[in-house]
Amino acid sequence: MSNPFSSGAAVLDARGRLRPAAHSGRLTPYLLLAPATILFAIFMFYPLLYTLYLSFFDWNMTRPTKEFVAFDNYIAVFTDPNFGKIMGNTALYILLLLLFDFAAPYVFSFILSFVVQKGKNFYKSSIFLPSVISLVVGTMIFVWLLNPISGPVSAVAKALGVTIPIWSNTQGLVIVVLSIITSWKIFGYNFIVVMAGVSSVPLEVVEAARLDDVPNWRIFLNIVVPMSSSTGIYVLILSIVTGMQQIFTPINMVTQGGPDYASTNLIYAVYDQAFGFFKTGTASAYAILMMLLFGFLLFLEFKFVEKSVYYEN
Repeated sequence: MSNPFSSGAAVLDARGRLRPAAHSGRLTPYLLLAPATILFAIFMFYPLLYTLYLSFFDWNMTRPTKEFVAFDNYIAVFTDPNFGKIMGNTALYILLLLLFDFAAPYVFSFILSFVVQKGKNFYKSSIFLPSVISLVVGTMIFVWLLNPISGPVSAVAKALGVTIPIWSNTQGLVIVVLSIITSWKIFGYNFIVVMAGVSSVPLEVVEAARLDDVPNWRIFLNIVVPMSSSTGIYVLILSIVTGMQQIFTPINMVTQGGPDYASTNLIYAVYDQAFGFFKTGTASAYAILMMLLFGFLLFLEFKFVEKSVYYEN
């Protein structure tokens, strides 16, 4: 019969009790992380590396061979006369999404938590309801509402003597409307998350400030926002990442990036180059630039924003 202690699987402690060897549990964390690591490798790391690989080739997804062109795809992107407009549109989308899906939910959450006394459940349900509706359906609803000829908004404007422009063909306005459509969809979820963080602010602190006649806007900026910043930082990142993903749907349904690239951002440029012009290399170069942009935004967030985040525990 073999010695159960010869393999090092167990040892005796000072009291003579059987204990597992120290090194026997070293592999346990890696085994527990293995399933998630494998999934990340298959569905994230490999596609990312393959996209980087394709960005150095000229390929239309139909030819059996790829032509190595080094950095020509990146040069083509940076020398494209529409590249500056695409980057400007992307920055404008991000700013509008942060305004509609980060700043606005904070204000609404504060009002419902500390200002409004009645009907809170009704308001919460009403605000969250669009989150369960398909963005495709929501886009169709907004297209009907904002139809400059026969839409309800146009009818009301005509009754007031106001002319509604064709927003889908108007530079600048088209980005604002597309951002509103996207925000209508994701606003509710962000609101519920922010509401949870704002509601965790101790009511005693707010009441003490009110006893000192501190106005609501100062309570919001100096007390509620700092003390709920751990939730806010999550919603900040979520607003950028989710918003930029979701806004592809109304762009593709309504404007297809037009007029004259007025509504095209980096994400739609990837799709347009890959499946509109079949330029896989150029599309991959746009995708890498988009990844670098998100990485730069995360770097700024961790360097300048994360330091001031308040964690209750």
